Amino acid sequence: MAQQVLTQFTDHEMSWARADRILSESNSLQSKFIALQILEKLIQTKWKILDEDPRNGIKNFTLNLIVELASSEESLRQNKVFLSKLNLILVQILKQDWPQKWPDFIPDIVATSRTNLALCENNMAILKLLSEEVFDFSAEQMTQAKAKALKTQMCGEFSSIYSLCSEILQKAVQPSLILATLETLLRFLSWIPFGYIFEMDLINNLCTRFLQPPVTRNVTIKCLTEIGSLDCGNEYREQLVNLFTLTVAGLREILGDLGNVGEEWDEYDDDQQEFVQNVAIFLTSFLGSHLRLVEASASRETVIQAHQYVLRISQVDERELFKVCLEYWNLLVHGLYDDSRASSFGGSGGLLNLGSGGANGASMSADLRRQMYSGILTGVRYVMISRMARPEEVLIVENDEGEIVREFIKETDTITLYKAQRECLIYLTHLDSKDMENIMVEKLNRQMDGSEWSWSNLNKLCWAIGSISGSM
Repeated sequence: MAQQVLTQFTDHEMSWARADRILSESNSLQSKFIALQILEKLIQTKWKILDEDPRNGIKNFTLNLIVELASSEESLRQNKVFLSKLNLILVQILKQDWPQKWPDFIPDIVATSRTNLALCENNMAILKLLSEEVFDFSAEQMTQAKAKALKTQMCGEFSSIYSLCSEILQKAVQPSLILATLETLLRFLSWIPFGYIFEMDLINNLCTRFLQPPVTRNVTIKCLTEIGSLDCGNEYREQLVNLFTLTVAGLREILGDLGNVGEEWDEYDDDQQEFVQNVAIFLTSFLGSHLRLVEASASRETVIQAHQYVLRISQVDERELFKVCLEYWNLLVHGLYDDSRASSFGGSGGLLNLGSGGANGASMSADLRRQMYSGILTGVRYVMISRMARPEEVLIVENDEGEIVREFIKETDTITLYKAQRECLIYLTHLDSKDMENIMVEKLNRQMDGSEWSWSNLNKLCWAIGSISGSM
């Protein structure tokens, strides 16, 4: 019966008119969320047909309630979930009214952010939501013309938002506010003009101030990954090299050589594991896009250190993390192999150029590149053998008709992983067949003397040997 009454109320066309009293007077959080659902439905379906007075009333009520709940740090923490829903309601109104009927929204939110730290933190959450709604989810929720207008408006008024973010990152000491600002900035990086990223001090601040503190390091490495993935042409090559050098230097201070990460992985807490995963994504993404650039412009020590980190992380017994590293190793060995083949035919460059580093300067020769990565590639060979996935199994069985047939047992994910590893091992064999042979013999000897004996190790070694048959 209660559910029936509740359904009748929420379906009533004027139920929204009672939402303000429920939100102001009710002590039940569930009732408040029902009122917010009613308002959200109204905004999404009937906002344009409402008179101006009710629209302004709902808008002002929502704003005042947000300001009230976010006026102190204690209230902000206590009402975190409820405020998140209220923020979303406000963003839904913005999508309808901004900028035509609410032209002062950006100046207003920037101004109020400077009056109260708790309110500033919540305003960052609102700006993050607005960015997501306009730039990430707009294709499914609004017309192309409306989405384009909102994006143009957001870009046009971004200077004041950036000034606010920069001021917070320079002066704020409250960890939660800094974290909220960095998370908001992360949503901005994919669409803001490149000048804000590469011509200001953003990269230096991220690398030198926020990469090392545990509370901000995860969102900071995500920001650096986003910057590294931007298609900014050749104009900001120097800044990209600086980002890479500063980040690797920062990682060296945080992680050391990461030598025992494979053995200690299970002892890491969630934040540490997330950071290592984010480091893997940053390094593989950046090197996959800009390897030639950093080879030509960054120090050899920095480039090798970055590859050492990817190699160490590849040893972690975590399949999804290994896939991230494997994708990069395939890119690297494919590029080195293409370079080697091109040079053997008298060419000057590889068939596959990783990144755009060779555009304005001389690229390294194929022999120099192979020599530079020889130690890394030896490590990759060991990792690929020790982590080898099981190939497709074939059983010889008798079917219902009494015929002897082949039966294939497939694990799609495992087969895909095996094929990727097989491709990597074949390229590694072509690049240095003698090293591969020595490693295989060493692994077999360790099976014989018992130092690495196990059925699992023996199976993986056999699968690895079988995967490169015919390529020696």
